Amino acid sequence: MARLLEVRNLQTHFDTRWGVLKAVDGVSFDLDEGETLGIVGESGSGKSITAMSIVGLVPKPAGRIAGGQIVFDGEDLVPKSQDELREIRGTKLAMVLQDPMASLNPMFRIGDQVGEGLMVHRGLRGAPLREKVLGLLRAMRIPSPEARLNAWPHQLSGGMRQRVVGAIGISCEPKLLIADEPTSALDATIQLQYLTLLQELQERTGLAIIFITHDFGVVARLCHRAAVMYAGRIVELAKVDDIFARPRHPYTQGLLASIPDASKPAGKLTAIPGQPPELHRLPPGCPFAPRCARADERCNVERPPLEASDARHAVACWHPD
Repeated sequence: MARLLEVRNLQTHFDTRWGVLKAVDGVSFDLDEGETLGIVGESGSGKSITAMSIVGLVPKPAGRIAGGQIVFDGEDLVPKSQDELREIRGTKLAMVLQDPMASLNPMFRIGDQVGEGLMVHRGLRGAPLREKVLGLLRAMRIPSPEARLNAWPHQLSGGMRQRVVGAIGISCEPKLLIADEPTSALDATIQLQYLTLLQELQERTGLAIIFITHDFGVVARLCHRAAVMYAGRIVELAKVDDIFARPRHPYTQGLLASIPDASKPAGKLTAIPGQPPELHRLPPGCPFAPRCARADERCNVERPPLEASDARHAVACWHPD
């Protein structure tokens, strides 16, 4: 498979009253065509800001990309203007946000919102536009698509709204879809249907997906590889099977240990002690060191790089398991 995305030493910072907040602090990873990468971590670990950096939607004026490269389809996106990025967003690159009501405009009907990208980027109008929009709604398995064309966002259920946002994301057949926790507000049945739709879409079109989530169950079902983030950094990157069978970073091990096991008697859930560090004053060494039972003096003063232990598994830890 051809390489589609290369993120190299990405640094996204925010200027705050307390100082510079390093939301993304040296993130590097690759993505091939047709591959799904899951990005996992606690809230505040930098998952969403990494995604916003890729699509050029870092909140301004406080936020900025302070360094690094984002090479997508052979082009570095970091130096591009917003006008240049608008030509790429929606056509080659699309993003689905966590809350569909934050993405859908309550003042416009569903058909108009799904068709907007096709009008702007593909020049479709009239009957061809209507048929294309209906085809997208059918592809996302929205019932009675003809009736949904004239519906308002508030008239749809949460699951249908999320599917509409998905239809908008794939409308211009992008090469990469970034999905930022799109299933977190859905019940288990609708979540499964949505993930199945994404898998079928990927098999049919060769779409590459970055799936941001805190749910390892979603990662196990959908993703080929997983990147575990902590305090704005990737601390472990490997194929999904290796992450589950042989997690090497103590943070990854703690996350997996905290998942309830239905095969065991109910009891107290395992928790990782302590709290994530404040991103505007990160410790000089490993950011996980204050919460880690393996930490020693080196961990407190020297930051471990993300290094491959073998061809498939990279970990940022001085004492990997």
